[in-house]
Amino acid sequence: MSDMDLKQIIDRLNAEFVGETRKLVFWYDDKAEFAEDMDSVELQNAKVYRLTKDNQFYTKYFLERQDTETNYLIYAPFPKPEVKDNHLEDTMLYSKRFFADRASLLSVDLGIEEKYKPIIEKHIKFFANKDRTQRFYDLEIENFNEENILVGLLSAICKTRTCSFEEVLRIVISEENLEENKYLEEMDKYELLGAFWKLCEQQFGYVDAQPSLERLIVTLFVTYTDRYMQGGVPKPWRTFVSMKQGNIIAFLDNLMNSVLYRKDYNRLSDHVAKGLKVADSLSNYDPEDIVHCDTFTYFDEMILKWMVERLISEDIGAKLDESNILQLCDMRSKMHFGDRYENAYTMLESAFAIVNAANYGGNDDMKTIVKKYQDDDCRIDTAYRKFYYNLDRIEDSQRYEQLQTLVENIYTNEYLNDLLPRWNEAFVGEDGLTVLPLQKNFFNGFVNQTKERTVVIISDAMRYEVGRELYERMMDDPHCTAKMTAMMSTLPSYTRLGMAALLPHKTLVMKDDYEVYADDVLCNDLAGRQSVLQNHCKDSACVQFDDIKNMKASALREIFTGKQIVYVYHNQIDARGDKANTEDEVFVACEEAINEIADFIHRISNNANTHRFIVTADHGFIYKRDKVTESDKIGGVSKKNAWINRRYIVSKEVIQEEGVKNVGLGYILGYEDDKVVSFPVSSNVFKMSGGGQNYVHGGSSPQEMIVPVIDIKMEKGHMETRTAQISLISMVQKITNLITSMDFIQSEPVNETVKETSYRLVFMSEDDERISNENIYVADSREPDSTKRIFRMRFNFKNQKYDKNKQYYLVVTDDNTGLEQFRHPVIVDITFADDFGF
Repeated sequence: MSDMDLKQIIDRLNAEFVGETRKLVFWYDDKAEFAEDMDSVELQNAKVYRLTKDNQFYTKYFLERQDTETNYLIYAPFPKPEVKDNHLEDTMLYSKRFFADRASLLSVDLGIEEKYKPIIEKHIKFFANKDRTQRFYDLEIENFNEENILVGLLSAICKTRTCSFEEVLRIVISEENLEENKYLEEMDKYELLGAFWKLCEQQFGYVDAQPSLERLIVTLFVTYTDRYMQGGVPKPWRTFVSMKQGNIIAFLDNLMNSVLYRKDYNRLSDHVAKGLKVADSLSNYDPEDIVHCDTFTYFDEMILKWMVERLISEDIGAKLDESNILQLCDMRSKMHFGDRYENAYTMLESAFAIVNAANYGGNDDMKTIVKKYQDDDCRIDTAYRKFYYNLDRIEDSQRYEQLQTLVENIYTNEYLNDLLPRWNEAFVGEDGLTVLPLQKNFFNGFVNQTKERTVVIISDAMRYEVGRELYERMMDDPHCTAKMTAMMSTLPSYTRLGMAALLPHKTLVMKDDYEVYADDVLCNDLAGRQSVLQNHCKDSACVQFDDIKNMKASALREIFTGKQIVYVYHNQIDARGDKANTEDEVFVACEEAINEIADFIHRISNNANTHRFIVTADHGFIYKRDKVTESDKIGGVSKKNAWINRRYIVSKEVIQEEGVKNVGLGYILGYEDDKVVSFPVSSNVFKMSGGGQNYVHGGSSPQEMIVPVIDIKMEKGHMETRTAQISLISMVQKITNLITSMDFIQSEPVNETVKETSYRLVFMSEDDERISNENIYVADSREPDSTKRIFRMRFNFKNQKYDKNKQYYLVVTDDNTGLEQFRHPVIVDITFADDFGF
């Protein structure tokens, strides 16, 4: 039976003879399916001429000599003869052929040579569905051969956007049900399963008498692991090692590094690791053997365990393959599972810095103590902060308890308990208030002489080391210049006194009720501080950060326009640390404070025509994770007429207790006052009820009293922007067609900070010779949906001989800067003969 009924055929034949020009159309009906029907066929603008096997020569004479005017359908109820036996071959060169079977029609329409038509016939059931057929057409395959026809059919089944077996395999193995895989079932339905396994053998070296996806995936992962494991994989695994190691490494690398597919890789990795019992199988391997492996999370776990053991032993010189612990953390964090273990690696870097500070030895004079703290010691505080910030983000942190105990012991007993007594001995000496600028002189020293609008951001409890991180963050911005200095806070180092000291004033007094006045104005709220500020500078204002952080640009401009000085009060760190139920989140608050202030500076600079900022703090803080024990508390200091806090006591009496020092309040603030400030010499606290235990401030220590002053100038008229990036999502490692389409994605939508740009995309040889056309893509999509930012580029390769053993590259360059964004290596294997080998 015919694939098309007679009426459809007659309609198509009539369409062939439209027009005034004479036309000859040959129809070789291979199986003579329409031989009987042709006796009754009448065409609108042509006659039917029946060809027989022995009237070819006469037919040629008839068509080219006797009747040269009439349109003819030359119908032959037999296959087309070979060229050497066909007397009408030259006539056919200026004529057309008609096909009535679906395979022939498809072959002609797609430009598939006659010799590949049997492949289409074998899988003709595939083309019974219109959508499936359209997906095959959409692949835009050129220069058909047996391999790319089969890969195209597989690609259409898997609904890939390009004709690529790597893409087919990715989709197949990403399907969660490996045993009853829906794609393999579809392939089997259309007799393509054999082709799939043959391609797995050809491209990835997977050979199996009874092939399965499970064993194929194990082959991929074991082969990849074997490449990077010293001494190779365990003996029971070696049967899975493929000879096509390079192709497998390239395939899994693409899967690992793809923003779209890395989750599929992770799931498969966990699945294979469980099946292979990786932990048991590799238990005899040394960390040195697997230091460069990242196929499974087990390798990260093993190396993390080794580093923790070395740190607990305080062996900071330990190495694996010539890399020390810091280098290992850096290297492993950049490998595939680095994002999963990012907190662990960063935490260990911080632990390394703490362990390295063991046997800390300080200095005794204030000048050296301050300089050493600013240059070096503050980094120990940063390391401690980062250690807990990252440890708290690790789900299973119990494995690090022993390391945590060591870190806590070194930080408290070897660092703080050495540094703080030396600091306080020097602080009560003659140089205590002379080494650093004093906080009470802040306005005159840093703000008063400015000729441009200045925003002073006071971040409550931002201690020096946190300010240093903000400073380094701002210095990374090429459009920002910053200078960081320090000053000595007041004592007690607490909010109301520190905030008042930062205002312009002639007098700064703590009265007998312990309230603080600047120029006789009570400064315990925003209104009082603004009153003091405006008495010295009429065009000024005080605002709370939380009140303006979400304002629209127009509202922000109203606040800053016409002002010479604006004080912005930011309270993230102290707000979290001062409450017992949130004090353990203080290091999270530090990170948030840095981010909030940096973002705020950029926003004000861009939207409020303000370019100078000074970031400082009222005081710092001490935080220790271990709960305060009774031995850490100083008792016996209960007084009726005293203001008692954990880190200070203000009264009119000198406290004579071991571990306590005293200094006159008038000496600190610069006026006559008979009150005395008493404070612990170490990190200990006064015994009192209520409040938090771990986060304290108000006392005398570098952490509490050395506060940052960061003077920042932003470039005028500049908005911090970056260009929209693009990346390749097609998993293509081999080019097999002169015309190849590839899919890319614009990584993020264009907005006010992500700017559009143009990219040039071209294929190059390793000798920098262009081997394809150059495409230009304008990255200007504003689509929030990432799937709508996927785009396709078509590359036409030079029709020349390519060396399969050489490397070729897709090179992507930013057209505006001329900088190469990335290059993707490929093998070019374009052939024109059928060498697929089925």
